[in-house]
Amino acid sequence: MSQTILEQKRALRAEAKSQRAGFTAAQRAAAASAVAALGLGFLPARSPEAIVSGFAPLADEFRLWPLLRRLAGERVPLALPVIDGKGKPLLFRAWQPGDATAAGVWGIAEPTADKARVEPDIVLVPLLAFDRQGWRLGYGGGFYDRTLRGLRARKPLVAVGVAFDQQRVDAVPHLDYDERLDWVLTPSAPIRCVG
Repeated sequence: MSQTILEQKRALRAEAKSQRAGFTAAQRAAAASAVAALGLGFLPARSPEAIVSGFAPLADEFRLWPLLRRLAGERVPLALPVIDGKGKPLLFRAWQPGDATAAGVWGIAEPTADKARVEPDIVLVPLLAFDRQGWRLGYGGGFYDRTLRGLRARKPLVAVGVAFDQQRVDAVPHLDYDERLDWVLTPSAPIRCVG
């Protein structure tokens, strides 16, 4: 049974990557601007001290920088994830626009080691596909699933996927170790996951 789900994930991953690669530069820029304009005001009762972790996008991933710049302008404490090794959860370091970064695994920009290690309260999560129930398809490494599970065991946490509207599917195949999103922020609107 689980092998069938893994096969379904592989097929959906290939399809989603192909679709996302087809977005034009203009579509990407418009989507990033729309999400930045929406901001995170839809999240209920957010403390001013709540740390928001963003992500440095890979080549075809959603351009999060405009939203992160807006949040920085609102004096929201920010962080970026750091890959600590295969099979391990992500760790997070404080970051603000303009801070120096180092190239991590796969060339992903990460805060430098001198930045304070923090635990976010809100995690913005990249994805390939999502559904209304909050299931998310990533790249298969399990980094965010391990990370969300660990953080949720220690503190209240809100996980927000950031995606193009076209990345929504009817159902994402999932296994018992997959973690759900609480929200997905798309250019058209934030979606509260019902799972």
